[in-house]
Amino acid sequence: MSSLANKRILLGVSGSIAAYKSAELVRRLKDAGAVVQVVMTEAAQAFVTPFTLQTLSERPVHTALMDANAEATMGHIEQARWADLIVIAPASANFIARLAQGQASDLLSAIALASEAPLAVAPAMNRQMWASAATQANVATLMERGAKLLGPASGEQACGEVGAGRMLEADEIVAHCAEYFETGLLAGRHVLITAGPTQEDIDPVRYISNRSSGKMGFALAAAAVEAGARVTLVSGPVALVTPDRVARIDVRSAAEMLAAVQENLAEQEIVIAAAAVADYRPLQVATQKIKKQAGSAQLSLEQTADILSTITAESDARFVVGFAAETEQLEANARVKLEKKSLDMIAANGVGGERGGFERDENALLLLWQGGGVELPMAPKEKLARQLIERIAERFNAKNSTEDS
Repeated sequence: MSSLANKRILLGVSGSIAAYKSAELVRRLKDAGAVVQVVMTEAAQAFVTPFTLQTLSERPVHTALMDANAEATMGHIEQARWADLIVIAPASANFIARLAQGQASDLLSAIALASEAPLAVAPAMNRQMWASAATQANVATLMERGAKLLGPASGEQACGEVGAGRMLEADEIVAHCAEYFETGLLAGRHVLITAGPTQEDIDPVRYISNRSSGKMGFALAAAAVEAGARVTLVSGPVALVTPDRVARIDVRSAAEMLAAVQENLAEQEIVIAAAAVADYRPLQVATQKIKKQAGSAQLSLEQTADILSTITAESDARFVVGFAAETEQLEANARVKLEKKSLDMIAANGVGGERGGFERDENALLLLWQGGGVELPMAPKEKLARQLIERIAERFNAKNSTEDS
């Protein structure tokens, strides 16, 4: 279940005897690498305690809509924005009815109403309740709005009857959750991504670098894999774990990054240059540590090779995405880079002060291309990466359709 690695799953637990299964579901989601936030209705707490789910999820369980402490940190709006996927398991007949009616009378229903995240519902109820016209109409309404129905299964029920209405087992629900992130938008495509900073040596112990953490590039690699791509990741020095199914090449300097890109460029259809490559390097590298001396010191620099321009010069057919980190005139400077380097798309972000960018888990991007653009608002970099991959796939397919016609 590598597609659930670091995904933010909000697990809603409503009032059903099947709530005892939510404990196993939390464990299975975490085993798959997900970050799980549990939200319980009042009725759910009659079947399983918040303390149990808090222990298993390793996060505080939220239960009250009017919780002053929760609102000060992560209230219903914050949780709605936080989630990559909302899963209601078990979903009782009563809670399904509230969702269908758009109610926000408790914390869980308020989160579901306020969130743009996809919604999955795993029903659990008596077979007659499941078969009733009211429940079926409510389920149909939710599915028309884009919700995904997980189950129910058939079998012996807690009431002693046999039929449809059993909540799916934890492993089945986890498998369905993973499917949400396997989009297939870039199925079979070859994608090369650069990430992180470069380090340009001054002497054996010092170097010139920047504040890039590599998080955005690594998030893009994971998102591209979820979209079905074969991903090669060329990374500068970072302290990050390689995403599953990604071929990683480690480099230090801009020259090493350029060489690695050129060695792997021939088969690539999409290149996403998210690395923060040094523009300059020392003209001469000292073979021994430079000792501190009285007075000032000077360091002569020369330009490094332009990796983006090298890529775009080699093939017009390749789809190339650049990044621009700017402290001022974000759109103007990004459009200049878009034109100058003959890019298909550029992702620009403001850095410095309270803005996103380096050394942060969240970011916001301004995407620009010839004749258009769109803003991607502040979000966790993992979520932002998936949004960016969707836009890249859209523009890539549009370019290929134009060239084929």
